[in-house]
Amino acid sequence: MRIISICPSNTELLAYLGLTNDLIAVDDYSDWPQAVLTLPRVGPDLAIRMEEVEQLKPDLVVASLTVPGMEKNIEELERRKLPYIILNPKSLQDIGENMLQLGDIAGIPEKARAIYEKYQSIIQSYHSLSHKTEQKQPSIYWEWWPKPVFTPGGTNWLTEISRLAGAKNLFEEDSRNSVKTDWEDVLSKNPDVISLVWVGVSKEKINTDIVINRPGWERINAIKNQQVHVLDEPLFCRPSPRLLVGLKKLASLLHPEVYPSYTENDDPLLD
Repeated sequence: MRIISICPSNTELLAYLGLTNDLIAVDDYSDWPQAVLTLPRVGPDLAIRMEEVEQLKPDLVVASLTVPGMEKNIEELERRKLPYIILNPKSLQDIGENMLQLGDIAGIPEKARAIYEKYQSIIQSYHSLSHKTEQKQPSIYWEWWPKPVFTPGGTNWLTEISRLAGAKNLFEEDSRNSVKTDWEDVLSKNPDVISLVWVGVSKEKINTDIVINRPGWERINAIKNQQVHVLDEPLFCRPSPRLLVGLKKLASLLHPEVYPSYTENDDPLLD
């Protein structure tokens, strides 16, 4: 098939299914696996250049609605009568079902089922291990953006990742997927761990001093105990199977005595 992915998480999902060689173009932000770096680019995920997509004559465009504003991409695909599928996963289970869905479309249902079963097995393994941390589960504040503050709510996959890693999302009780709040609110909740995953910002560009020196934040447990971590945004903010890489990294960081150790580029789904 001639496939175009217009969202990084979709590109990653296709890679796990072994469909990278079927890709003929991707959005500007797709950066994994390395093989996609040489593919033609059709624009940022919120401003896809649909005339270029149309000229490439794809058999399938893998679109997304995971970010507000992507709706206009769908409208253009409809207007141009291009073949497409929309992925909009909200949970780890949704991501698994997307694997099966794409596997059926690409004509590799058996392969997709095998990957799906391994994916589910890893999640179940971490679920079992998380029970060993029940007496000591820290609250974790995920910072998607610093000002205004955006953080994942209870229905976001990072709440699941937190639980599987033996922690609790600080905003787990909020039923929204994404929560807009402020520094004072975070201070009042007093997280045990702070994880900085600023969307679209590489971890090398995040200065933890900016966070530590916020007014009053010296009283937060995470800061008093030096539990402020800059994590890889692509491993936590994209709804793809690579979340399991992030899970392994986080779990080994929080509970090294319980979970498997993590080394860079360690991917449990590809082991």
